Amino acid sequence: MLELKNVSYEVSDEVDDSKEILRDISFKIDDHFVAITGPNGGGKSTLAKLIAGIIKPTSGKIYLDGEDITDMSITDRAKKGISFAFQQPVHFKGLTVKDLITLAAGKNLSVKEVCDLLSEVGLCARDYVDRELNGKLSGGELKRIEIAMVRARGTKLSIFDEPEAGIDLWSFKSLIHVFEKMRDAIDGTIIIISHQERILEIADKIIVLTDGKLTGYGSKDEVLPTILGTANATTVCKPLEDSIEG
Repeated sequence: MLELKNVSYEVSDEVDDSKEILRDISFKIDDHFVAITGPNGGGKSTLAKLIAGIIKPTSGKIYLDGEDITDMSITDRAKKGISFAFQQPVHFKGLTVKDLITLAAGKNLSVKEVCDLLSEVGLCARDYVDRELNGKLSGGELKRIEIAMVRARGTKLSIFDEPEAGIDLWSFKSLIHVFEKMRDAIDGTIIIISHQERILEIADKIIVLTDGKLTGYGSKDEVLPTILGTANATTVCKPLEDSIEG
């Protein structure tokens, strides 16, 4: 279970004025699939980075299964079972897909085990297992490979920051099916930062951030109708075609 207690985060500008990005955020997560949404600039990606340990809160506490991880590094949090997938997956020149997934697993994997993971994310294994991770792979392909890495690690908490960013509409629709399968099969929690209504529709719980404050928290059935009914719904739940490359 993940728990945040009164978490705030602020930054200082060049003239040493402080700007508060997140204010007094508190919630508990013990569901399989959680979506964090809200208008642009609301603090969603900052919250994801705080959970992963990329940055640390100015105040408040973060707990994982009851253990205080507030001051732990990103490396120590990874050892505790937290994975973070960036909006733009990293390229690893010289490594093959099999190499990368084996490294993520932290143990030797057979070709069959790697192929099974690739098949789970909708990639034809024989076409990808020996491919080099370079600029010839599309954004959608890299996103799927990154998801396969997370599956190989078997982490208890997997965070995806706007997985729809930079991919085409067909790839996004395919990724939805991948996340649906993960939701049903994973022994842990998936957190996805997203504006997309299609992702919110498959979430167990939705968290809404607006101007750095928690403005919505509850089950999909409780929160989604409220979001869709607000005047700024188009900035919170974008149509499937918006913000995805055509």
